[in-house]
Amino acid sequence: MPTRATYRTLTSGGLDRRHTALRLWRKAKRLGTWNPDDFDLGRDAEDWRGLAPPERDMLMQLAALFMAGEEAVTRDLLPLLRAVVEDGYLEDEIYLTSFLWEEAKHVDLFDRFFAEVAGGHEDLHHYQGDHYRRLFGHELPRAMNRLYTDASPTAQAEASVVYHMIVEGVLAETGYHSWYTILHRRGIMPGMREGIEHVQRDEGRHIRYGVYLLARLIAAHGDAVWQAIQAKMTALMPVAVGVFVEGFERLERVHGHIPFGLDPEEFAEYAMSQFQKRLVRLEKARRQTLDEVLYREPAPDPDVQNQG
Repeated sequence: MPTRATYRTLTSGGLDRRHTALRLWRKAKRLGTWNPDDFDLGRDAEDWRGLAPPERDMLMQLAALFMAGEEAVTRDLLPLLRAVVEDGYLEDEIYLTSFLWEEAKHVDLFDRFFAEVAGGHEDLHHYQGDHYRRLFGHELPRAMNRLYTDASPTAQAEASVVYHMIVEGVLAETGYHSWYTILHRRGIMPGMREGIEHVQRDEGRHIRYGVYLLARLIAAHGDAVWQAIQAKMTALMPVAVGVFVEGFERLERVHGHIPFGLDPEEFAEYAMSQFQKRLVRLEKARRQTLDEVLYREPAPDPDVQNQG
């Protein structure tokens, strides 16, 4: 059985309070303690009853994909947390405790949507297409669970790419764009609008942690890690775009049109834009030293709305 003889917090240095991950931890303490039960969804339920059936179906699809995605990232985070612990990054470990707590709250919020707005739960698996099932059912758990047996820098980088850069940085961010376009355009569901703003603010910190983690791995281990990151992002981007394509295709097939007047091309372009911005951000890390990664204040990401 493993034993422990020394403690970082009892050394002369203690926690490194300049550390990027600890800065994110302080923001999580200040901004991430919201309660999913606090949002009033009464008006949302009224607005729901006033929607046309195709509009309800579209919001059901969007919420179902978000809820399953939030459940997946909640369940699949632990291997990364363990890998960080084994590497001795206590500041990262401390921040990641809030990460798991926040993902669980996101599941809670979307569960409230189905229970209190959409009229109850039902089997929603039919909203998942092949690309969605590949990303969340195979790529994400496989990359994360690999860390139990292979926590090498390349394995950690590939896991973070799937989790932070593709699932959160591209897919979720494009999904938020869908929520804002629909709810703000129609002026409906103020409770969910407020809740989703809190979810996205949390995810903004998660993406920034992913950028930091990948930059740290690049700075510490060189171009082999960068090449693995680039290859994984390039391989998975068509899958992420495919999630939106198959969702819009289902709506067109079932209803003969896309509800709320949404343009599928706009969202494909938005997703591609998010991908390019993430890749540019990571490419810059190749020119950073490890100290710059660990101690430089993470710059606000202009591509994430309402982030903390």
